[in-house]
Amino acid sequence: MRLLATIALTLLRAKLRQSIVAAVGVMFSIAMFVTLLGFMNGLNILLDGLILNRTPHIRLYNELRPSQEQPVQLAYKDSAADKVPLHDFIRSIKPKDDLPRLRNATAIMEALEKDDRVLAVSPRLVAQVLFNVGTTDLNGQVSGVDVMKEVRYYMFQDYLVAGDPNDLATGNNTIVLGKGLADIMQAKLGDLVQVTTATGDRTMLRVVGYFQSGIADYDKVQCYANIKTVQKLLARPASYYTDINVKLHDLEDAPIMAKELAQRFHVQAMDIQTANAQFETGSDVRSIISYAVGVVLLIVAGFGIYNILNMMIYEKLDAIAILKATGFSGSDVRRIFLLLSIIIGLVGAAAGLVMGIILQHIIDNIPFVTAALPTVTTFPVDYSKRYYVIAVTFAMATTWVAGWFPARKASQVDPVEIIRGK
Repeated sequence: MRLLATIALTLLRAKLRQSIVAAVGVMFSIAMFVTLLGFMNGLNILLDGLILNRTPHIRLYNELRPSQEQPVQLAYKDSAADKVPLHDFIRSIKPKDDLPRLRNATAIMEALEKDDRVLAVSPRLVAQVLFNVGTTDLNGQVSGVDVMKEVRYYMFQDYLVAGDPNDLATGNNTIVLGKGLADIMQAKLGDLVQVTTATGDRTMLRVVGYFQSGIADYDKVQCYANIKTVQKLLARPASYYTDINVKLHDLEDAPIMAKELAQRFHVQAMDIQTANAQFETGSDVRSIISYAVGVVLLIVAGFGIYNILNMMIYEKLDAIAILKATGFSGSDVRRIFLLLSIIIGLVGAAAGLVMGIILQHIIDNIPFVTAALPTVTTFPVDYSKRYYVIAVTFAMATTWVAGWFPARKASQVDPVEIIRGK
């Protein structure tokens, strides 16, 4: 094998320019594959994170719905039992008069915290309000949250463009305004804003921060306060919650567990996959396109190696004939040309990885400033090692296949015909 490797390197040096061209083709293919996959997956993480980071894995809530059994059905229930034909005509069904609260919310949270699948449980209280700005009323929604859990599990601080979450957690009658709403109201940090609830009660809240999610319509409505402030705003007891957000250890458990919790606690449950199916679809499509382009680049590089080795065989027929005439077998000749292909692939793969990492860092340092994404300052790049492994593995497989057919052809050369022709 040492002798065969020496012969392969000698042939490589004899056609150094063509060999370099083939290695450069592999290098660019791997570099573009790694760069493209890293950038596209980084973009997927960024776009999906705008929603998924702020979305619980399972949301428990109590949605107001029409009663399943209407009074007319209950009144003639006995008649139906006696098989008397009965036709009910009910129109304009209204939901039953009930508060949008979760019954026994405290007991539900205690049960969830004991579940090994659950990472975190946090209550939420949502209030629809009006912000009074002079003679104008602006629609808004104030979400009462456990601020410290929001910071730890839902990236709340990453979307806080001004202010300190501790001021919201510990302060009384404090609020974080959506950036769009704050701009309309011209509300500065420390200002007092007047809030009117659905029941007509008015309260003054002090602005301690701005929240910006990157979705303009959302930021013109959504605001945050600690949950005690919202309970006080609505004049509700400390056990009054409209939502329970559940964070799981494994995201894939969410659909099954949501159905289980809905039946167990008699509430509505929404899992993250159902709530954000369109985002997963977009990410999958972008990933498929990226992998397809990268694979095509590697295949094109393989054709380049195939063509160069084919040309080398035709130009080195004399050397192949001499090798066979001096005792080298067809399998030895095949190994020589396969070694040529593998050497080109290894050199191109190493150079491609270095170039790909450099290009990723260049993209990662390009400024990307937009008002919609205040926490993002450069283009996103994912530095996952699996892209490097996939690129090198596929490149080596491609170069081996590209070298196999020319090597097989070289092993079948008849030295007698070559020498007789000369």
